[in-house]
Amino acid sequence: MIGLTLKHMRYFKSLATHLHFGRAAEACAISQPALSLQMKELEAMLGGQLVERTGRKMHLTTLGEDFLGRIQDILVRVDDLEELVRSSKDGLTGRLRLGIIPTAAPYLLPGIIQTLNTYFPDLELQPRESVTQSLLENLMSSNLDVAIVALPISEPSLREFALFNEEFYLVRPSIEADMPVPSAATLKTMQLLLLEEGHCFRDQALSFCELSGAKPKHIMEGSSLSTLVQLVGAGIGATLIPEMALPYETRSADVCVARFSKPVPSRTIGMIWRKASPLSDQFMTVGALIQNLAKQKSSVGA
Repeated sequence: MIGLTLKHMRYFKSLATHLHFGRAAEACAISQPALSLQMKELEAMLGGQLVERTGRKMHLTTLGEDFLGRIQDILVRVDDLEELVRSSKDGLTGRLRLGIIPTAAPYLLPGIIQTLNTYFPDLELQPRESVTQSLLENLMSSNLDVAIVALPISEPSLREFALFNEEFYLVRPSIEADMPVPSAATLKTMQLLLLEEGHCFRDQALSFCELSGAKPKHIMEGSSLSTLVQLVGAGIGATLIPEMALPYETRSADVCVARFSKPVPSRTIGMIWRKASPLSDQFMTVGALIQNLAKQKSSVGA
């Protein structure tokens, strides 16, 4: 089709992903009016409307759904070609879209950015924080290059690279410092503060407490680990947090920290990417750098 460009396809894919002109424009690093103009041009070329508004909500039309299905494979193949060109160069250059889960981002991301800037000065790192399911969807649709998540993912088309293991710790009000550490069975009866649904760390904590699939009355939810710890400090229940979060989240809260007896709950943090990516060797190098960074942070905290 004369006039149809990859730019039109990428902009529409962003709009279809976010279903919001402002967020889609921000993701594309253009203004909202510019995105609107590009979509009007695209609709004129296709001869029909791609998106509709119903009240405050936006959804794709039948034409929009069909067009999205046709262009997704094209964009994945174009991204693979771009990665093939980049893989032939020394080092890692250009854009690297890195996703990371919220329970790791505040504690790992600053160090990752500094490390990658040092080793790959020509790299443009574009980090994105989101829950695991969203990261997987974006990785599979080529909207992300790599993601840092809790393993295993067990997706045949993705490669997994383990970075480090970490334990979960119990955080309680400071007045409970001398009390015995509760067992998993005892935790069932306590007022537990956990992350909202969608966070893999919530599922891991529930699994340790043998509450998977259950909806106990004693669970309260929070949007971040920081919120949970502050609520514990206010005397509202107890929570579990990963080891890397301890020095950040507990220093300003009136809480005590305890290590569980065996079997100690833990998780494996790793990096994943598409097996078909021509940059797989470079991603292995990135993984090794992050792995070394995590070891350094662990030795300092020991």
